[in-house]
Amino acid sequence: MHKKERTLAIIKPDAFETKCVGEIISVIEKAGLDIINMRLLHMNREQASEFYAEHKNKPFFTDLVDYMTSGSVAVIELEAYNAIKLYRDILGVTDPTKAQEGTIRKLFAHSKQRNAAHGSDSKISAERELRFFFG
Repeated sequence: MHKKERTLAIIKPDAFETKCVGEIISVIEKAGLDIINMRLLHMNREQASEFYAEHKNKPFFTDLVDYMTSGSVAVIELEAYNAIKLYRDILGVTDPTKAQEGTIRKLFAHSKQRNAAHGSDSKISAERELRFFFG
């Protein structure tokens, strides 16, 4: 018997701008992921820079920090069997033009940069990211 695992989802500022936060949460719940913890916040530059530190030397880093601090975000702790893979599957690939039909990014993202939501990509990332927002 496998044990349930947890992962982090972030609903990003563009989803708040286009008022599709509830629809994204609905997709998450319908996929069988349980919401364990959720917070609304407005990240400051220091938080966003620390959270995305692995991208610090990449050309898109400043734009990413600007975007993630441009409005509210919802940070959500999700739980399910195979939660990381399950959430990544319903999230879709980063580029919404290449995302599968029915995925969060295909339905709600505007571009590779403004892609509606984030999901932890591994167990190690999930643990670090959950600790970052929920202690």
